[in-house]
Amino acid sequence: MRIAITRGVSPSIGRCELTHLSRQDIDVNRARFQHAQYEDLLIDFGCQVRRLPEEPDQPDSVFVEDTAIVLDNTAVITRPGASRRRNETESIAEVLKEYRTIVQITDPGTLDGGDVLRIGRTLYVGNSVRSNIPGIKQLMEIVAPLGYDVVVVEVKGCLHLKSAASLVGEQTLLINRSWVDADSFGGSREFIDIDPGEPYAANALLVGDELIYPQSFPRTHLRLENNGIGVRVADVSELQKAEGALTCCSLIFDISV
Repeated sequence: MRIAITRGVSPSIGRCELTHLSRQDIDVNRARFQHAQYEDLLIDFGCQVRRLPEEPDQPDSVFVEDTAIVLDNTAVITRPGASRRRNETESIAEVLKEYRTIVQITDPGTLDGGDVLRIGRTLYVGNSVRSNIPGIKQLMEIVAPLGYDVVVVEVKGCLHLKSAASLVGEQTLLINRSWVDADSFGGSREFIDIDPGEPYAANALLVGDELIYPQSFPRTHLRLENNGIGVRVADVSELQKAEGALTCCSLIFDISV
């Protein structure tokens, strides 16, 4: 069974953390509608959606991906780089302990789940404005006994590693080479470059063999299709104003039944 943990959109999302974007008004009702459609797509793709209640005092809490890294038998609870977001992790840990053994990143480490891209038994981790070297080193120590390698990836110009690169196939990455070096991922990968006019277009959500892609980037969408990759489109324009993306809005993992 595949579980997708999500959280309702906070009424305070307009006060979200922003690093690279200018603040815009966010229509909360529209954001909630878009988020519900996103959850419907996850259900269509075979996920059992477990939706957590909204956190009125946590503007960014809909972006649950940043709070944890869920591996085979272990969930690593992060220590978000934005200090105001650290209270989001407690409720996520309470849910994840039903499925996994829980371990925690601690001070002085910071780590956002949006900086962790898992490909097989390798975790590519962005050294970014939100995830620091002490946090990445703690992750290395946690996952090495579990059989995972960690590769540090330098990220520039964007919030998270998955803002710059994400999986769109088993060994295929959608990438913005202005924000991350393709060589960081080793020589056996295939790459699809975003359209240069759509710098934020590198984030897509692969669920099993199915891909969800933002409606906002039609030219990169066409590049995916021209490379034989079919997509289901999601409108997440209001969540994008909060510097969010598709992968941010869920924690997806398998459980045995």
